[in-house]
Amino acid sequence: MNETTGGIEDDEGSGIVKKFMFVNRKAPYGTIYALEGLEVVLISAAFDQDVSMAFLDDGVYQLVKGQHTKALAVKNFSPTYRALEGYDIEKLYVERESLEMRGLNADDLLVPVEVLSSAAMGDLMKTQDVVIGF
Repeated sequence: MNETTGGIEDDEGSGIVKKFMFVNRKAPYGTIYALEGLEVVLISAAFDQDVSMAFLDDGVYQLVKGQHTKALAVKNFSPTYRALEGYDIEKLYVERESLEMRGLNADDLLVPVEVLSSAAMGDLMKTQDVVIGF
């Protein structure tokens, strides 16, 4: 841990790595938040930062399998979540209560996630250097 910046040095000593968590609370379509959030996540990963994503409230719908958007006349960007692993974004967290309130479980989601209680999610957020909500 670097006391000056609050980050950690990467393995090669070439820079400071910050822990970024992107919190997704909005449904995938109807606003730009979900798509913009996903784009920012990909950009952050390109800069070799420690990136994780959390899905709460209606944000859990971003990960649901079988999304069909043709009737909405918008592009279905949900397959992009399957590509996150290729960008070393493997820490995906979903709030258990948000899933349950919407009648969903981890089997309904496109990608493997870690399901956390609301309290555990809050504790995890406290360990991050930067938390950004969408």
